Amino acid sequence: MNYPVWDVPVIGSGWVIGIIAIIHVLISHFAVGGGIYLAVAEWKARREGRTDWLPYLKSHSYFFLVLTGVYGAVTGVAIWFAIGLAHPEGTSTLIHNFVFGWGIEWVFFLVELTAAAAYYYTWDRIPPKLHQFVGWVYAGASVLTLVIINGILTFMLTPGAEWLAVAGTGREAGEFWNAFFNPTYWPSLVMRTAVCLAMAAIWGLVSASRLDPKSQAGLKTAVVRWSAWWLIPAFVLMPLCFVWYLYMIPPDRSGLLELGVTTIGQGTFTQVTRAALVSVMTSATVLAIVYFIAYQRPTEFTLGHAIAVLGIALAATGSTEYSREMLRKPYVVADHMYSSGVRKSDVERLNRDGYLTHSPWVGEAAAGPHDRGRLMFLGQCASCHTPDGYRPMKTLLGDRDRKAIENLLETLHANKDDSPYRKFMPPLVGTPDERAALADYLLTPSPRRGPRGSPALASGR
Repeated sequence: MNYPVWDVPVIGSGWVIGIIAIIHVLISHFAVGGGIYLAVAEWKARREGRTDWLPYLKSHSYFFLVLTGVYGAVTGVAIWFAIGLAHPEGTSTLIHNFVFGWGIEWVFFLVELTAAAAYYYTWDRIPPKLHQFVGWVYAGASVLTLVIINGILTFMLTPGAEWLAVAGTGREAGEFWNAFFNPTYWPSLVMRTAVCLAMAAIWGLVSASRLDPKSQAGLKTAVVRWSAWWLIPAFVLMPLCFVWYLYMIPPDRSGLLELGVTTIGQGTFTQVTRAALVSVMTSATVLAIVYFIAYQRPTEFTLGHAIAVLGIALAATGSTEYSREMLRKPYVVADHMYSSGVRKSDVERLNRDGYLTHSPWVGEAAAGPHDRGRLMFLGQCASCHTPDGYRPMKTLLGDRDRKAIENLLETLHANKDDSPYRKFMPPLVGTPDERAALADYLLTPSPRRGPRGSPALASGR
């Protein structure tokens, strides 16, 4: 416990990250695919003499600049702020191991922002070939940011045997390239690229839907149908890439999804399976709406239709990212750091010496058992649970008495192979006294939870 804990009531710190990240992914993938869309559209318009496309593309580039340069950048910074507070240990690992990669990504990001602004503000002010070149510069820089970020994101699920072999020795940075080009790097890169093109189509339809169906009927028909075609790579490549992706994931990570799929007939749905099914169904819905409404009747495609497609895409993005996060359970960096921030290699030491013993943030705050129990809860439980909000302890514990809670904590502490919690929850570390303090804390009512009527509460504990 090297850092203070950010305690977010009701939704928990994890969902703060999740809400920001889902919005950011929807925009950041558009920042990549939309840059390619604009560059290719301008090239197509100039080559075919479609001068009527150019005013539309100028308007779309302004929309693109504001959405990605303002909202995309703000949500990106917000993610850094949130993960630094919610999971400082995991954030520290990513920064220390990939500081070189982050530096490269920021260089590409600065080029991307500059090129996006230059692209919009130089319409009709510089020669067409030079303007087209600026568009290609932006597209190239945005793709390169994806290339870098993808390596860091996939590392968290499949860090690779080479990196894990030196984890905790201080030589992790020496395995930078093995960690970066980890087992799921390439299937994830192809899949995310396909998603970027799909986002270009969806946001392109938002802009195209605002074209006047009467005075600009021909232009609207052409642009809406051309935008719809950008969905095809995603729906052709994503199923293939998903199978490739699962093949590269270790069996202990993909087993949770496979369990839910093979037992669907029995009604046994794991959380990750539910999320994956939502992702599939919403993606199929997007394709159906775009084909039957946008492509078949482009002049009747309204902003309301486009917003509906965008909302469904948001649901697809959220469920897909949730599935990816769930596959890492119970780790934040697979086979290295648990979701509680405890490193796998530190479990034995923390059980021997104590979880709170060496924390500089405890001090006098942990003078009593209740305070020590609260710090145990915040440090090891609060990343996934809240007292009475998301994954509430009040509901999960129900009417368990002190003995039942002690048995549960002992099961989590032992973390045996046959434990029903092993695949989802990290081991509970700490000395017997610290675990007892946690049991006391879980039995203690709070202003939000109220009494549970247990024998321990009746005695005034």
